[in-house]
Amino acid sequence: MAAVNSRYARAFADVVFDKKMDANQTIDELHTLAHLVESNAPLRTVWESPSVPAEQKRKVLDQIVHAVGASPMTRNLVAVLIDNRRIAALPEIARQFQQELSARLGIADAEIITARDLGDEEKRALEQQITALTGKKVRAAYRRDTKLLGGAVVKVGSTIYDGSVKGQLRRLKEQLSAG
Repeated sequence: MAAVNSRYARAFADVVFDKKMDANQTIDELHTLAHLVESNAPLRTVWESPSVPAEQKRKVLDQIVHAVGASPMTRNLVAVLIDNRRIAALPEIARQFQQELSARLGIADAEIITARDLGDEEKRALEQQITALTGKKVRAAYRRDTKLLGGAVVKVGSTIYDGSVKGQLRRLKEQLSAG
């Protein structure tokens, strides 16, 4: 199933690049529609039900697309998912689509967890270090965790850079236990 979702995400990324659409706006549109699918059980039921005619499903979709201001291409993707009975996969497809666009644009999404809130200058310096490590432009999301004691943990994709005091103490304990 993940391969199918990935195929939809890659194909839609191709459309966004071919049509020179605004990538950030398209990501926002998809996430908005995905949130509606996740949070609105009656809507999901209508779109998933084989007893509701496709024409009615598209009318509901068109009203929602008009209300949220989504592009015709985004509307078409959702219509294809409805027609192929894959609308429940929209949240995952939206996530994979964002990852695909980020990869194509050379952007690394980084989750940065720190023991305290960082100032703007500290954030810039940390993001520059991550850019140097990854060779990609960094889009950072910050979170605070006082259990780290100090330092930071940076997650870029599946790679974790642990520069926290807690992590250093854990590594020191492992070295002492092994020695």
